[in-house]
Amino acid sequence: MVASPRLRNALTLFSSRDSVVCHRVRLVLAAKGVSYDLITVDPANPPEDLVDLNPYHSVPTLVDRDLVLYAASVVTEYIDERYPHPPLMPVDPLSRARLRLAMLRMEHEWVPHVQSIQHGTKVQAEAARKRLRELLLAALPLFKASKFFLNPEMSLADCAMAPIVWRLPALGIVLPKDCKPIEDYGLRIFRNPGFLRSLTPEEKLLREIAP
Repeated sequence: MVASPRLRNALTLFSSRDSVVCHRVRLVLAAKGVSYDLITVDPANPPEDLVDLNPYHSVPTLVDRDLVLYAASVVTEYIDERYPHPPLMPVDPLSRARLRLAMLRMEHEWVPHVQSIQHGTKVQAEAARKRLRELLLAALPLFKASKFFLNPEMSLADCAMAPIVWRLPALGIVLPKDCKPIEDYGLRIFRNPGFLRSLTPEEKLLREIAP
């Protein structure tokens, strides 16, 4: 699909105002220090440009001149390769595969629960809240094992995980005291200026960051 003339001269991201998958892409762009045009859309009422560009009318959608990409996993790996510094994936194939599997699990197991809490019925939200809490508790050893998620340096996996952790208070997820490593993990990322740049005004209101 060819980008419309008004989009061809700049990197453009179609994003919703509060979405873990859109936030994931914005966090990668912020980590890379890449300038881009942000078009905020209502996914329930996509603009004509997005309808023309993306057959699924979904966000996030990235336009780089004549290239149109959608699905957060595809978009974030493209950005990491298109703008290689700083790298957000390890060099060795084993570590890269490990992180890709972790991100795939987040997409299939974690993100749907976040979306059910935000947009589902009361019964669906309660069930999703319970399951997301269970997933966080099961992942606690991974948060303890390294400064970042499954990697000694910040990676694309953190760009997928941090938006979820950022939303925990707003989602009504209360963790026990022994889960402090998860909160500490989040704060390491949240205090980074790049993370703050990745937030929409609506996302900034989801929690306060202690100084």
